[in-house]
Amino acid sequence: MNGARKSPDAFALQIMLVLCLIWGCQQVLIKWAAVDIAPVMQAALRNCIAALLVGSLVVWRGDFKQAGHTWKAGLLAGGLFGLEFLFIAEGLKLTSAAHMSVFLYTAPMFTALGLHFILPSERLRLLQWFGILLAFGGIVVAFAGGMSFEQIDHRMLLGDALGVLAGLAWGATTVVIRCSRLSEAPASLTLFYQLAIGFAGLLLIALLSGQIGAVALTPLAVGSVLFQAVVVSFISYLTWFWLLRKYLASNLAVFSFITPLFGVTFGVLLLDEPLSVNFVLGAMMVLAGVLLVSAEPWVKQQLRKLVG
Repeated sequence: MNGARKSPDAFALQIMLVLCLIWGCQQVLIKWAAVDIAPVMQAALRNCIAALLVGSLVVWRGDFKQAGHTWKAGLLAGGLFGLEFLFIAEGLKLTSAAHMSVFLYTAPMFTALGLHFILPSERLRLLQWFGILLAFGGIVVAFAGGMSFEQIDHRMLLGDALGVLAGLAWGATTVVIRCSRLSEAPASLTLFYQLAIGFAGLLLIALLSGQIGAVALTPLAVGSVLFQAVVVSFISYLTWFWLLRKYLASNLAVFSFITPLFGVTFGVLLLDEPLSVNFVLGAMMVLAGVLLVSAEPWVKQQLRKLVG
């Protein structure tokens, strides 16, 4: 692409709002349709359909030519991607979609930590370290939202922990992409690796755990899988990659933090999920911390405007 990346304009912000809306309702749909189709099967089928769509695009554009020197990193990234959705699927059986939406978005924090120790150019600065401490403190406070003074809800705590592990797997996937030859590969090829390997792994897990037969082809089940495959995994991901090629990533990252807010809102409205004060406070700390980590230049710019 020719020319420097620019700050998001009104058009980009409108697209980001739609993307955040789409991403925010993903976990809610998985949990909503879980009565008709097991979450692991939803993830496997969604990856299968999306892999076919993205694979067709890769073949049409001739991007498979770069597979010869990227397949090893592709296998690792795909394995981590599948692991992420395994944690999401299993976690949603135990905790709320609202909790999962917030804990999943700890991923940028884990990405920043990983890159700090691998790439000298990605060393964390003071404000980012403060953001990581704030986010970890938020996780502790939000975990307390799954407890009462009389009884600890071990199932919800385990589900919340799986949500954090999903964020860790997502962050590790980004680190692999940034630190390997995938960083120079077409986005469509990288996405294909993730979807195809993720599908194979999730299908195997569904088969071994007996969840492969837990499928009822109701309108809700079919609609959930198709939405996740076509709208989320194909259209929205490729749109996101397109935005990253045109606009500053740090500025786009600021708006992506609307996503968990949509997830929490949909969880409350559609699934009637309760929210504790601890969780709301912890979630705000997590999102503020992740914002400091992944959008540190933007935050500094805003602080200069305030004091200037």
